[in-house]
Amino acid sequence: MAKLIGIIVVFASVLGGYVLSHGKIAALIQPFEVMIIGGAALGAFVQANPGYMTMHVLKKSLSLFSSRFNHSFYLEVLGLIYEILNKSRREGMMAIEGDIEDAAASPIFAKYPTVLKDERMTAFVCDYLRIMSSGNMAPHELENLFDMELASLKEDLDHPSHAVNGIADAMPGFGIVAAVLGIVVTMASLGESDQKMIGVHVGAALVGTFFGILAAYGFFGPLAHALRHDAKEELNIYEAIKASLVASASGMPPSLAVEFGRKVLYPAHRPSFAELEQAVRGR
Repeated sequence: MAKLIGIIVVFASVLGGYVLSHGKIAALIQPFEVMIIGGAALGAFVQANPGYMTMHVLKKSLSLFSSRFNHSFYLEVLGLIYEILNKSRREGMMAIEGDIEDAAASPIFAKYPTVLKDERMTAFVCDYLRIMSSGNMAPHELENLFDMELASLKEDLDHPSHAVNGIADAMPGFGIVAAVLGIVVTMASLGESDQKMIGVHVGAALVGTFFGILAAYGFFGPLAHALRHDAKEELNIYEAIKASLVASASGMPPSLAVEFGRKVLYPAHRPSFAELEQAVRGR
């Protein structure tokens, strides 16, 4: 909701100020300028990024309007970790083999549908539980493996924000390209058009510069920052999972192991000790 409000504020402030200073909205309707800027930006994006990135960025951008990284999601992740560690502690690591080999059919994972829906996170948890169940890896070796995978994961999660940031940096330049082409059209028509039409052509060229700068600093720049923040929050969840599982591998009971994970979470949505205890006992 906050992001939608921000977009509305940008539009309302810019267009409202323009209209109040006696500007005419019709003068800003320049579809060919938009085609030049938008087409060039899309083409540059496709050239600069892997083929799958266009749809990936679109899906990530739309998901920002209803972020899943909130209080209840953190409780769900920690609740899953607690329950599966508790089962392994009571019944032995072999007891969770069925849960980690087929998470979709696991009664434990079924209680946590938001986590189960995230295939990457589910695979991440199951892979490390599988490694732990083998019993052949020391806690510090497990932690090193976590660190290597999290470094790779960070690069992958940061890719959408880097891709959008590149377009944000380029948008003012594409606006200038549209403006230059508008001036070329104006100069070509000097001998044929009257003063009014020359003014229309020059105005259209300036609108191209306006669109490029507004898109860069009003939309694509903030979107890149939002994607970067979203990536940090997602990585933070994986770091919490790592902290919990490493603590468990070091001999901590499940209640303390998930406390290690809780402490890693960002404070904004971090559940309290009492809330986490109540949640896991309620399960």
